[in-house]
Amino acid sequence: MALASLACAGTAIAAKKDRQEAPAPGAGSSAEPENPFPSTYKPYPGVPTVIRGATIYDGEGGRIDNGVVFLSGGKVTAIGGPDTPIPADVAVIDAKGKWVTPGVIDIHSHLGDYPSPSVAALSDGNEATSPVTAHVWAEHSVWPQDPGFGRAMANGGVTTLQILPGSANLFGGRGVTLKNVPARTMQGMKFRGAPYSLKMACGENPKRVYGSKGREPSTRMGNMAVDRQTWIKAREYQKKRAAGKDQTRDLGMETLADVLEGKILVQNHCYRADEMANVIDMAKEFGYKVTAFHHAVESYKIADLLRDNGICSAMWGDWYGFKMEAYDGIKENIPLVHNAGACAIVHSDDENGIQRLNQEAAKALGAGRRMGIDVPDEIAWTWLAINPAKAMGIADKTGSLKPGKMGDVVLWNGDPFSTYTRPEKVWVDGALLYDAMDPKRRSVSDFELGQIGAGDVK
Repeated sequence: MALASLACAGTAIAAKKDRQEAPAPGAGSSAEPENPFPSTYKPYPGVPTVIRGATIYDGEGGRIDNGVVFLSGGKVTAIGGPDTPIPADVAVIDAKGKWVTPGVIDIHSHLGDYPSPSVAALSDGNEATSPVTAHVWAEHSVWPQDPGFGRAMANGGVTTLQILPGSANLFGGRGVTLKNVPARTMQGMKFRGAPYSLKMACGENPKRVYGSKGREPSTRMGNMAVDRQTWIKAREYQKKRAAGKDQTRDLGMETLADVLEGKILVQNHCYRADEMANVIDMAKEFGYKVTAFHHAVESYKIADLLRDNGICSAMWGDWYGFKMEAYDGIKENIPLVHNAGACAIVHSDDENGIQRLNQEAAKALGAGRRMGIDVPDEIAWTWLAINPAKAMGIADKTGSLKPGKMGDVVLWNGDPFSTYTRPEKVWVDGALLYDAMDPKRRSVSDFELGQIGAGDVK
């Protein structure tokens, strides 16, 4: 058809023919497969279980003392006070003096892409060969045998996590959401129905990595210029794709076009308040939305701007000062963002920190209270539950203990904001995958089998 159109260009007949034969939107040569690497995740088998007598934080800010949680069919079936009706023929766990929460959700992890042991041969999180690598997918680096997955569950109660590419590049590639379960393949962990994310980065990392190579970007203005030029190209690609026009498939442009159409979420590594403000304006220029700024140590300076634009901040409790753009971080960052009415999230970005996200949240909680921001414990748990779930596009499925949601649950042996507390039991989709009292339910990856200290008995 293209040759015929060229031969008859300018004629009304050719124009009419072209309109009649134009493919439907998305059906041109650039049309991509809907889901080339589908999830094969299937929940592990569970049994109907009642947890009774615990203090419950429901993940959305609710608290129930002496509460009851009923799990069946892989879901939360019921939650309530001590009078909540339960069947007579189900297993009952006496949790008096203990706490129950939704499973911890880490919105920013590199497990599997930067696994343990941390050696060069396993370093697969940064495709540091170009400032724009939107075509790479973090899931294709995920090593399911990473011992960090089991440690994140056993020590941190993590049931869901988002694996992101690193921050060497302005456009780092797609991130993927995983269920924290043992599996032979990445697809066996892949969270069904979770949207992809695009990892972007601003600030020191891209300008350092590429400036040291004598190429653009080497400055913050270079960062913004490359970002904007790339979005211009992506907008043109997206327009042609939407119109069904022929063009060569481009994996990077596919990802960016999906961002522009709201199908892929943007997770943006950014520390400084001024840079976050610039990115917000750039997003408005090109018609996309930033879902969350990550690390975001200066979010407290623009918390009202983040609130008004519906942007979350994924933050640490007290990491700061390890480079210039992290210099102005303060321990009160998380409670200040929360107190302004913006979306606050606690994240790890670290294979050890992911094992103690409850403590990271506790540090922020304490810092806030010392300055007069008295956030109740059950409200603070939203930083580890429903807020990251919202920013990952999975809040309709998990992130809180509500009837019909996934049975992702942690039973803590004490106050979960205490340094001395650990997960006692962890359920994922209603299946008991970790029990501190049962060594057979301690996850041991294939990589660890046969090695001294297998199962982290070190």
